[in-house]
Amino acid sequence: MKKETKVIVIGGSWGGIKASQEILKQLPASYGIPIVMVLHRLRNFDGNLQIVFEKRVALQVTEVEEKEKLQAGYVYVAPSNYHVLLEKDQTFSLDVSELENYSRPAIDVTFTSAAEAFGSNTIGIVLSGASKDGSAGLKEIAARGGTVIVQDPREAEVDTMPLAAIASVPGCQIMNSECIQAFLLSLHDH
Repeated sequence: MKKETKVIVIGGSWGGIKASQEILKQLPASYGIPIVMVLHRLRNFDGNLQIVFEKRVALQVTEVEEKEKLQAGYVYVAPSNYHVLLEKDQTFSLDVSELENYSRPAIDVTFTSAAEAFGSNTIGIVLSGASKDGSAGLKEIAARGGTVIVQDPREAEVDTMPLAAIASVPGCQIMNSECIQAFLLSLHDH
C-alpha cells in the first residue's frame, strides 16, 4: 500500500532560503500536500520571508498561527522566535521554550513533532545550512518510517547541515534541488 504523505517539512538555514525557493517554484497552486518550512533567519535578515516566497511560488504562503489547521496548497513559514509543533489533530502549536541548537524556531522541534503526529506519512527535507539543526529530527522521521531527503552537500551553499543530517541518517536520500523538486512534483501526479 502506498504511503499517503500528509505533510512535507523542510528545514534549512544559511543558503536554505534560496534552495527552498528553487524547489517550490514549480509546484502548482493546487499542490495536494501542506508544506511546513523552518528556516533560520540570519540576524541580518529583516525581510519578511512570507513576502520573499510569495513573489516566487504559486502556492499560498502564510506564517504559522497558533491552532491553525494544516491545509493543502499552503506553504507555512515558521515565525521568528517561535518553535513550531505539529499536533495529531493537524493543527499547529507555537512555543517559546528554550532555544535549541541556538535557534528558535529549531528545525528539530518541528521535525520531531511531525514524526510523532504523522509517522510514516511525513517527508522531511534538510537543506543548506551552517548548523547541525535538523539531523536529530530527521532521524526521528526516519525511525517512524517517513521519507527523509537531504540536499546534496556538494550543491548546498553551506554543507554543514546536510552533512550532519547524512551522518545522523545514513539511509537518507541525497538529492540536488532539481531532483527534490521533481520528487515533490511526482507526489502531486497521483
